[in-house]
Amino acid sequence: MSETPLLDTVNLPADLRQLERQDLVQLASELRAFLIESVAQTGGHLSSNLGTIELTIALHYVFDTPHDRLVWDVGHQTYAHKILTGRRAGMARLRMLDGISGFPRRVESEYDTFGVGHSSTSISAALGMAVAARDKGEGRRIVAIIGDGAMSAGLAFEALNNAGVVDANLLVILNDNDMSISPPVGALNKYLARLFSGRTFNAARRAGEKVLSVMPSMLEFAKRAEEHVKGMIVPGTLFEEFGFNYIGPINGHDLDSLIPTLENLKQLDGPQFLHITTCKGQGYKLAEADPILYHGVSKFDAVGGIQTGKASKLTYTQVFGDWLCDMAAEDSRLIGITPAMREGSGLVRFAQEFPERYHDVGIAEQHALTFAAGLACEGMRPVVAIYSTFLQRAYDQLIHDIALQNLPVMLAIDRSGLVGADGATHNGAFDLTYLTCIPNMLVMTPSDENECRRMFTTAFRHEGPSAVRYPRGSGPGVPLDTALDGLPIGKGEIRRRIGNNSGNNNQRVALLAFGSMLTPVLAAAEELDATVANMRFVKPLDRELVRALAADHQLLVSIEENALIGGAGAEIARCLEELAPNTSLLRLGLPDRFIDHGDSATLLAQLGLDASGIVSSVNKALGNNS
Repeated sequence: MSETPLLDTVNLPADLRQLERQDLVQLASELRAFLIESVAQTGGHLSSNLGTIELTIALHYVFDTPHDRLVWDVGHQTYAHKILTGRRAGMARLRMLDGISGFPRRVESEYDTFGVGHSSTSISAALGMAVAARDKGEGRRIVAIIGDGAMSAGLAFEALNNAGVVDANLLVILNDNDMSISPPVGALNKYLARLFSGRTFNAARRAGEKVLSVMPSMLEFAKRAEEHVKGMIVPGTLFEEFGFNYIGPINGHDLDSLIPTLENLKQLDGPQFLHITTCKGQGYKLAEADPILYHGVSKFDAVGGIQTGKASKLTYTQVFGDWLCDMAAEDSRLIGITPAMREGSGLVRFAQEFPERYHDVGIAEQHALTFAAGLACEGMRPVVAIYSTFLQRAYDQLIHDIALQNLPVMLAIDRSGLVGADGATHNGAFDLTYLTCIPNMLVMTPSDENECRRMFTTAFRHEGPSAVRYPRGSGPGVPLDTALDGLPIGKGEIRRRIGNNSGNNNQRVALLAFGSMLTPVLAAAEELDATVANMRFVKPLDRELVRALAADHQLLVSIEENALIGGAGAEIARCLEELAPNTSLLRLGLPDRFIDHGDSATLLAQLGLDASGIVSSVNKALGNNS
């Protein structure tokens, strides 16, 4: 590891505030070097964290944290924050089982004031804290740090709209790391940022308003003149209209500009808005050149960089991306939609080959679904590629705008089940529960790559809302059909039959597997000599298959990588209650708690959802000691 003599002296923000201003540039350099080498050894989010190092230092230097509150948006850009708030040693086990989270967590540190993982929540949460501080008479400052991508979500604008009319001290910092709003404009801009944020300017403005208030026409003229001057220099009109005092944009890597501006803003009352521009991957040339590749990384060589190569097995995400292009070539009605997850959801090739039919709507999941509903109303066939955890944000739109109208919108739900290192905020633990209870929904769970491809076709051709939920990573690696064939709706299959010499008929077991659980279930069945059903459909459930299995098995076992409450097993229970009420049912799935970050295979084993765990649970249910 690189030598970090100055960083070694900083264990908490109080230590940071003892440093001289001129030492902070060196601190940033050491922190950046440590971060690159640390993430290279653990994996994690890199580009975004390299872009917020100076901002993080400036915030903890100027504000009295944790008394003053820093509320981060999304949270994957808080590694520097974690290092400066007593968790430097914990970076060695970042996002690992029993290690520190890749996102802020209130239970992890008093400096993590709000738990995050999804975007666009910071302004709302910070406003709540600011109002609480005001009402309790506490002199604390509240700062929300939000990225330009997160500003595309409606929640952020709802919060801005409310904050502008609430008498609370709130500073919103917009970290514009793609220069998507406006680039910095040099030395003049730095000077004006300090001027507009200073007490003298604001005191003069308030005094002028008081004097001119007796002459409404002159007051209006003065306001228009000020807006005109500021409008020529800064793109702040929108935020000023929300009731904020807009400052910026300024260079978010220039501590000599950041710190004085923050010090000025700290003294001001009411809603303040600071716009900074930063570079993703700042200070690491490889990440600067390809910030998307270095956004979320596995372990890599910090000197040589990420070595890209073709994986031995296709991931489910790649299967979806290839299917999407194949189906789009066959059916011109197909429209691909993603809420800012082109790479993650496998839409890169589709965006290149069918640019006029590709829509990235930004971090706006609610809009994505209602936009798809509008397309479906006019005869198009929208396919929404979305992570399970992010679909939760558009639940009302799914019910009210799509399912209620029975519109043919297809959901390709990636990252279902446990996702590993990103942990509780990103696990797709609830989709079978929240999808299955919605009328008109078709819900499918593929057990391998080829079945997944066929389910995509089934969903796309279905005359109503449909969902295919599939896990992160690769499946068993089966060959793919080239044809675009579907599956009979609501029909599962028997994948293994119990042996003829199974012994005691009272020990006959049928394992009903949903999706990714088929692989460990088949392994467990060999030891148990059990029947295995690949259920395929959660809704509509294959009731006839359930009835047949109940007729000649003593125990049915449902296995799913979803919350037990309300999931696929609950549908099996509901079916048995009607068709075979005397049949014993054991339901295996995710427990009623949030599952932390860690290696997915290890977590599943701990939860009893590997082959060994399934065997143990079945034997216990049968009263066997083996």
